Amino acid sequence: MRVLVIGSGGREHALCRALADSPSCDGVMAAPGNPGTEQVGTNLTLDPADADAVQAAVNEHDIDYTIIGPEAPLVNGLADHLRAAGHPVMGPSAAAARLEGSKAFAKAFMAEHDIPTATFRTFAANEADEAHAYITDRPVPVVVKASGLAGGKGALVCTTREEAHDALDRIVDDRDFGEAGDQVVIEAFMEGDEASVFVLTDGEKYVVCPPSQDHKAIGEGGTGPNTGGMGAYAPTPLVDGSTLTAVCRTIVEPTLKGMSEADTPYQGVLYVGLMLTSDGPKVVEYNCRWGDPEAQVVLPLLDNDLATLFQSVAEQTLSGVHVRASAQSCVGVVLASQGYPHSYDTGVPIDGIDQAERMPGVHVIHAGTRRTDDGTLVTDGGRVLCVVATAPDLETAVERAYDGADAIQFDGKTLRRDIAHSGLMAA
Repeated sequence: MRVLVIGSGGREHALCRALADSPSCDGVMAAPGNPGTEQVGTNLTLDPADADAVQAAVNEHDIDYTIIGPEAPLVNGLADHLRAAGHPVMGPSAAAARLEGSKAFAKAFMAEHDIPTATFRTFAANEADEAHAYITDRPVPVVVKASGLAGGKGALVCTTREEAHDALDRIVDDRDFGEAGDQVVIEAFMEGDEASVFVLTDGEKYVVCPPSQDHKAIGEGGTGPNTGGMGAYAPTPLVDGSTLTAVCRTIVEPTLKGMSEADTPYQGVLYVGLMLTSDGPKVVEYNCRWGDPEAQVVLPLLDNDLATLFQSVAEQTLSGVHVRASAQSCVGVVLASQGYPHSYDTGVPIDGIDQAERMPGVHVIHAGTRRTDDGTLVTDGGRVLCVVATAPDLETAVERAYDGADAIQFDGKTLRRDIAHSGLMAA
């Protein structure tokens, strides 16, 4: 079969790499892709926001099904467009993707269906005075969130009321996150460890992938501003069998049932961002697609023929299918540009990837790279690469990932040195 992956980041390279290794996959294409996807498939020069162009490419290249990687095309209805033309898609409809596209919608949905999450209130941008008054009356810490898509950076954890008022001003008045700040969610801070659970669902049946843990903040110990993710590992020992059962019973199943009852069945990858509190697992957020960088560490642990597994999701034939997970551990360390998640330079030459990939169990995922006219690989984004390592145990996987990360060089290379630390402590 032939598969098209929409997107150009690390998640999409990880997907293309996994598909290229699948026995049933005859060819993988990425649109628009990056230098990494080009190593394992064919890049198509088209804009994922142009639904007609995507549909034309599906027809031209005899694509069996399409995987939509990023959230924006899903929220904007690309999956609906392709399905209306009779093309199978792994990705939710625009109506179902509101679980990520609108935190206000998601929180109201969770409240309606008794899905555990933090207490909250939602305010429109023109209700800033009421929102400030609400903050004044709330205990701290408190979390102030832009409701719309903000690249994983729109949730601001505030330890003082002054910080919370400033965060609200940044979102509503300064428009730091653009239209994502048209609504604001203010919620109680939840104590605990964060984890991510990915569910593949055809709208009725679902299967669960090995749980993982992302590292959002730019600095060690979770310090500094949030990013799209500075590294991840899987499986995380923080989510044991009983916890995963609780997540399925109290979160996943009510979510899928609620979406189905609203006549917006959820089909694709459901990302449940969790806080593991003393009262049990609670939802931090939903995402409507694979996480980035979680996909980079979860996909290598799936022993299924992934092209066939994903086809079952896209064609709504998941009944009777099971996920087979490797007993290994996988760790991904993100190498970012200096200054990320704020301003940063691009066009910086990169060296050492070949050396890293000669190391046992190590491969390198491209996220923000490009090739110049003379073929030089250079940086082209905030998150540049993700060095991924698998090993029989988590400690060895961590060592391998950092050995690979240290082999790669570019001016301003930025990384965290504590990826998977909480997993090592809990193991």
